[in-house]
Amino acid sequence: MDMTTQSEPLLIRWIYHLLKLVLILVGSIMVVLVFLNVVTHLFNKDIAWTTELCEFLMVWASFLGGAAAARFGSHMTITEFLDKLGYKGRLRADGIIQVVCLIVLAMLIWYGVIIVNANWGNQLTVLGWPMAYQYLALPVGSGLSFVFVAYDLLRIIKGVSRKERYGE
Repeated sequence: MDMTTQSEPLLIRWIYHLLKLVLILVGSIMVVLVFLNVVTHLFNKDIAWTTELCEFLMVWASFLGGAAAARFGSHMTITEFLDKLGYKGRLRADGIIQVVCLIVLAMLIWYGVIIVNANWGNQLTVLGWPMAYQYLALPVGSGLSFVFVAYDLLRIIKGVSRKERYGE
């Protein structure tokens, strides 16, 4: 579901559209590689690097997909309590939740960078790439999520309801 509007800042729209394109590309590559590897197994052959590359791409797809979900507030939520709050109470609760999310995302970015820096010397077994490239998905995906959550928090502060923010 693409609910971007012209009223959103250009940077938010640009980041989200680039994110969508990357996710489509990563997903397409994974489908093709897995299919090719299955076909080669029919002839008792194996393309070893496809498994490792697909694992690598799946890690990136997971963190980038998490950022895309953060863009539209699509992560799983239990709202029985929140739905009973009035308009202002719901905005306050949403704001508190987003602040907590920003704190967690900041920690993921911080520690993700530490993990990346600690793994430049380790290599993926078959591809021979530094493991840091795989771990880089953590701070990058968390950073993108941070941007989207921070933008959502700004909209909450301006009094924009969840329905207006996400079309619910």
